[in-house]
Amino acid sequence: MRLETLNQFQIILASQSPRREKLLLEMGLQFTVHPSEIDEEIPAGIPLEKLAEHFARCKAEDIAQHYIRNAIVIGSDTTVLLENELLEKPQTRAEASEMLRKLSGKTHTVISAVCVIHKGKILTYSDTAKVSFDELREEEIDYYIEKYAPFDKAGSYGIQEWIGYVGINRIEGSFYTVMGLPTHLLWSVLKQITRV
Repeated sequence: MRLETLNQFQIILASQSPRREKLLLEMGLQFTVHPSEIDEEIPAGIPLEKLAEHFARCKAEDIAQHYIRNAIVIGSDTTVLLENELLEKPQTRAEASEMLRKLSGKTHTVISAVCVIHKGKILTYSDTAKVSFDELREEEIDYYIEKYAPFDKAGSYGIQEWIGYVGINRIEGSFYTVMGLPTHLLWSVLKQITRV
């Protein structure tokens, strides 16, 4: 797929995540950011493993209605699961500290999903990665929260930040999936949905 051809389309990112914006830019895409403000209340009965796909599609559908059918709208979402517990974005410093203590010395699952809408077609996929942390000391947790304020990140951490450099000892899967956007999946979906 030629980037020049793809960039002839109006591409909309339905996310306010600066990390996803950065990754799209590094993929060579030209796009507009139009964040979705959907209510991210978890529907009753939905499996935790399907939440990322659900919210990625909801975000994309919310924004797609504002644009012409020929536009390409990209929605994305990421969930962090520790065993059967969903670790959402922390609201306070105490919540962030508690989450990082839970992740310390353990392996957890990160699921990032993408939904692409174009000419009425809706394609939604997700990718899974396993992330293992070393044991984190209290001073390391305190330093990270003080320095990076990870209150906009599921699980209270960004793999591309200091905590990732010093605390993560193993990743099974895509680094970019953990960062919040499965770029390899997105590229495949864009080729499929535009047929260029």
